Amino acid sequence: MKDDLFEAGLAKRRETLGQDYVDRNLKAADDFTRPFQEAMTAWCWGFGWGDETIDAKTRSMMNLAMLGALGKMHEWEIHLNGAINNGVSVAEVRAIIHVVGIYCGVPQALECFRAARKVLGERGLLPDGATTGS
Repeated sequence: MKDDLFEAGLAKRRETLGQDYVDRNLKAADDFTRPFQEAMTAWCWGFGWGDETIDAKTRSMMNLAMLGALGKMHEWEIHLNGAINNGVSVAEVRAIIHVVGIYCGVPQALECFRAARKVLGERGLLPDGATTGS
């Protein structure tokens, strides 16, 4: 069962975050961090993301809202890339940030906008008239 969850999780993780990113993280794991990488891949990606009750796009949108609410901006950037890979549009990203602002406050929404500008700018997805500055 554990190996099945790991393999399923590895496929979902690569599908969402990109094979290069995932493989770099796994390759960088050492004896200290590898058990966590393996457990997280099996549990979060195999068990959590492997549950098809919620589609990948919706799950990505939920992740952005939750990570934004928690202020985990490094993870927010990673999952924004994954959300784009899962079909989340720039307009939907903006709407998610508005929800973060409503429920978590304007300062946190501004942090999300900063991170979004960075990721969207790197991917050439900023709307016309938007700049890469904050």
